[in-house]
Amino acid sequence: MQFSSKRRPKRLEQVIFNKYFYRKQTLRQLSDEYHRSIPWVRKQIFEYEPEPNTYNPREVLVVADATFFGKRRDKFGVLVFKDVWSGDILIWKHIESETIKDYTYLKNELQNRGFTIGGIAIDGKKGLFKAFDEFPVQICHFHQKMIVQRYITRHPKLEASKDLKKIVSRLTSTTETRFINALDNWYREHEEFINEKSINPTTGKEYFTHRKLVAAYRSLRRNLPYLFTYKSYKELKMPNTTNSLDGGVFSQLKKLTKLHQGITKSLKSKLIDVYLVNYNKKI
Repeated sequence: MQFSSKRRPKRLEQVIFNKYFYRKQTLRQLSDEYHRSIPWVRKQIFEYEPEPNTYNPREVLVVADATFFGKRRDKFGVLVFKDVWSGDILIWKHIESETIKDYTYLKNELQNRGFTIGGIAIDGKKGLFKAFDEFPVQICHFHQKMIVQRYITRHPKLEASKDLKKIVSRLTSTTETRFINALDNWYREHEEFINEKSINPTTGKEYFTHRKLVAAYRSLRRNLPYLFTYKSYKELKMPNTTNSLDGGVFSQLKKLTKLHQGITKSLKSKLIDVYLVNYNKKI
């Protein structure tokens, strides 16, 4: 088949790519449709490159988070910055693990492109607050709850853990003052229990007997300055979760990649790029 236009082959690559990934057509079906070999179809898919997004520098309210695909050796992820106000995907980066360096890179890249960051909603990863300390920062309530749950479990047995779980369960519906008071009262009530120490028989060093409970409490104390930012800056209309990424963008990406589990890592990365490029076009 001959093409008279230079743009048509690229357009054809896009059509074949979309049919393969979004309409779930197989290589064989596409081969029959276009009367070409399977290697030719595969080549169109591999060579397709989406047109990059055009930038509209402005003030944005960022929600930032990462998600991961695959397992063990094949595991990789993508870190995404999204604008809460417009709903647009702003920038992203493929990552092997979630690091402060990756977040800082995207922050700097976004600013270098002319964007002004009015505030940011992030998960509870240690060190992130310092990386964004020049902006209003909101920690995701869902992530904070998961941090505490990871330490005290979903069904805690200790009374102190049960009481702490009740306090955290009201995080999204309470005020900063009430939450701090509840946490202070909890600590006073369980202080002796929380500070119990045991001795390691091998090293002879002391450690907190209920160290996971202590870790959960310390997490809440450490993150307190960032748990109620969304209420302190009401004019920003800042979210208190990163759900606009978790429940929207990432869930759809997971579905797409699961439909094509047999493809290579590089092709899966391209699928993610194409989805994110096209996200703002709402197609």
